[in-house]
Parts: sequence; structure tokens; C-alpha cells
Amino acid sequence: MIAEVVSIGDELTTGQRLDTNSQWLATRLGELGTKVLYHTTVADELDANVRVFRQAVDRADVVVASGGLGPTADDLTREALAGVAGVELVLDQSSLDHIRALFARRARPMAPSNNVQAMFPKGSTPIPNPHGSAPGIAMAIPRAGRPDCRIYALPGVPAEMKEMWPWVEGHLREAGLTGQIIRHWRIKCFGTGESDLEAMLPDLIRRGRDPSVGITVSDATITLRITAAGSTPQECYARMAPTIDTIRQCLGTLVFGEEEDELEHAVARLLARRGARLAVAEWGTGGQIAHWFRDDPKCADFFAGGIVVSDAPSAASLLDLDADTLAAGAESAAFVRGIALGLKKSLDAEYALAVGRFPDVPHAGASVVVPEVPPKIHFAMAAKHDVIVRSARYGGHPALLKVRAAKQALDMLRLYLLSETTSPEGTQLA
Repeated sequence: MIAEVVSIGDELTTGQRLDTNSQWLATRLGELGTKVLYHTTVADELDANVRVFRQAVDRADVVVASGGLGPTADDLTREALAGVAGVELVLDQSSLDHIRALFARRARPMAPSNNVQAMFPKGSTPIPNPHGSAPGIAMAIPRAGRPDCRIYALPGVPAEMKEMWPWVEGHLREAGLTGQIIRHWRIKCFGTGESDLEAMLPDLIRRGRDPSVGITVSDATITLRITAAGSTPQECYARMAPTIDTIRQCLGTLVFGEEEDELEHAVARLLARRGARLAVAEWGTGGQIAHWFRDDPKCADFFAGGIVVSDAPSAASLLDLDADTLAAGAESAAFVRGIALGLKKSLDAEYALAVGRFPDVPHAGASVVVPEVPPKIHFAMAAKHDVIVRSARYGGHPALLKVRAAKQALDMLRLYLLSETTSPEGTQLA
């Protein structure tokens, strides 16, 4: 069963608004075992809408659209669907009664233009919208020599669209337009490149494998997405489990979490096991780690505080650095080591991280001259009995440097904390 998701609106085609409805609808269809092969976005022009729907009817068995069901002149979905089916628009009295009652409950006058929201292509079925004035439209379009194409048009307002989805899902199930359910599980990794990581997973990331494994990269975090189909969610997860185990065995500590996990969550869990807190001193990362920990409820309890370093003399004064540390220079590993030790003492934290500065970092969008040997940024981690200093060469797009460096610092602490414990974090599938 092939599906297409259609998003309608000038605000989408002009880039004024991000289309999150298509993502949500495609996810829901995938969970029903309906394969989404096409996403189409179309402006508020009638002829363009008609062409898009005709094309969708020809190549997809199920079409789910959002948008264009309002009362204004640029809401054209109902007219476009009537044009595709070759039928007229007719009034549905029950829908009109619902719209009138909605305005009455809100003590608002109903504009005459709202009457059009009760007009439907002849032969279609209204989809109830409990809290909105735009009922959806369900209709079947005949196709020669093939089963009908089922079209479901929903409002563009996300809250209304989501509330109306169970009706569509039930209709799809009753019509036998669903397959095996599909579930996904994401494994999060950090510490190597995408191609190197793929080479560590023999035969896992290939077309046609079941369960399938996809790989994506965002802000230096690599995500492996495992996908399986089955008759129940439990069956899907059971089919994924051996693949997940293989990934963990192959990648070891490169894996830091699952699903919505970020590196700060992995570190916070390890700190929680020790009842410990983290302090951070950031120069090159400009407070990125502090932001992650301070503003996330999963991490905030384990954050002792921190500073954003802007110059060496201020840091030396605030953290009482000795003369030798200051003399080593702001871009030295010794200076970063001194910051970590000074902050740990100042905030009485069990662990402290310090991130040095990037020498001559260009701003994002600047013309970048790549040196033959990329310069280094230094990291330091101070614990009760240890001080660890690491250095990493940096390159790539300037916009990614802060995030990547912040993650490198957190990962250094994560690996240190893992070395202190023998209880690995296990996989818990929903």
C-alpha cells in the first residue's frame, strides 16, 4: 500500500512556515504499515491543487492532505477535490449545524464565509472536527483497472489535524488499507566519523536487510535507526533486539544512548549513580554545555554551575590561578587544566570540565582559509584524584565548532565515568 502526503498553503511553499504536519502524518501512516513514497507541497492555487491531487491519485493508494479547508478565498482544497472527482460541491447540513453551534458556544458571530466549510464534493464523507470549524473530507476516487484511491483532507491546524487522525486511522483499518505495523528504534553514537562507524557494522547497513538500519548525522551525533514490521509493537521490538545487540557489541562505548537521548543525558545518568555534580568552564563553547545542563530537567539536578571565559586575566582572577598557569598562555593545555582544577575547587563539584578557546575562529558564513594542519582546542576534566587533558584538532564549518567541541568535552567525561563503573547501560524497548 503506497501513500502520499500533500501539504497545502502559500506559507509553506514560500518558506514562511515550517511544514511539521507532513512529518507527523508520514510517521502515523508508517506505523500503520502504509508506505509513504511521496511528499508534495503546493501553493494556494486551484489549478496547481487539481494537478497535484490528480498526480497523487495516479501513483498512490492513500492520499492524506492538510490545509486549505478554511473559509477564505485562498482555501481551495474542497474545490480541487471536486474538480478531480468531476462532481459538484453540495451542502452537508449536519456540518453546518456543527459550525453554527461552535460559534454560538464561543459567543462569536459567524461570518457568511464560514458556510463554505460545510460544502463537500458530492459523494464524499465529512470527517468530524470536534473543536474546529473545518470538517475534513474523505472520498474515494475510482481508477480504471485498480482499486479506488482514498483521499483524506484534514485542516492545517496541527491540534485539529491530530485530534481528527483517529477517525482516519479507523477508516483505513476498516477498508483494509493498512499493513503490518512498523516501529523504529534509534541508537545514538559519538566519537567517530560516519563512514568509519559504518565500516564497523558489517552487512548491517544495506538495502533490503530486515530489520533495516539507517544512518544519519546531525551536529556530530550519529544516529542509527532500526526499523522492523510486525503484527504488534512487541513483535517489532523483538525482531529489532538482535540487531541492537549486534550494534552495541560492535560499537561498544561509541554508543551513548537511545531514542531522544543526547550526550548530556548520558552524562547526567552516570552522575546520578554517584550522587555527583558537574561544573563547567567554557571558552570556545561559549556556555553551550551549561545551557544544556541548566535548562534540561533531566540534567539540572547534577549541574553545580559554571562560567563562560572571555579572557585569561578574568579567569585567572576568578579562579585564583597561579602565575605559572597564567604564564603558559590562554591557548595552552596547561591553562585549560588550571581552569578545570580552579573551578572544581571554587564550586565544590565532584567533576569539572574546562574547554579552551579556538584560535582565530571565523564566524559562520565567513570566507574560511583551511590551514594545512588544523589548530587544536584543549579540554580538561578534573575529578577527585585525576586530572585529564585532551586535545583535538578542529576543522569543518564554523557553525558546528562550538557544538562539536561541547560534545567532545562531555564525551571525555562520559568515558571517564564509564571507566569507573562496571554496570553498563542496557537497552529498554518500549
